[in-house]
Amino acid sequence: MKLLFKQRFLSWFDSYDIYDENGDVVFIVKGELSWGKRLKVFDAHENYLGEVKQELFTFFPKFEIFIGDAYAGEITKRFSLFSHEFDIDYLGWYIEGDFLGWDYSVMNQSGAEIAKISKEILNFSDTYCIDFANKDDALHVLMLVIVIDAEKAA
Repeated sequence: MKLLFKQRFLSWFDSYDIYDENGDVVFIVKGELSWGKRLKVFDAHENYLGEVKQELFTFFPKFEIFIGDAYAGEITKRFSLFSHEFDIDYLGWYIEGDFLGWDYSVMNQSGAEIAKISKEILNFSDTYCIDFANKDDALHVLMLVIVIDAEKAA
């Protein structure tokens, strides 16, 4: 299954539409005015699913992930001179690949690939392709991609 993660071209806050392979909207991400980044995720019918909140007053950028109102994990940028590296406390997952070029894989604890993320070029706004096998992982993978995009855009 594939999702297309597309930033809205003209938007005051970070806003994204997430499409499936048929071009139908599956998720909507809406940024809110707040101290630090705050991005809420909705399904296609605008039902609230969760959010990503940036923690302030931390030495390195840190984001908390909520599914519904329940805390699900956090991601913190790690110090690195030439690459993007993260400490991930979210479902036991980790990331391998090229963050600067936006081609990376999300892996589970046993090393199996959960999703592959790649940036599409020649678009007016940021566009990413998220390819994954298990549709139950869609929201969780999307949350991870939102955090990494938010950190890179900061």
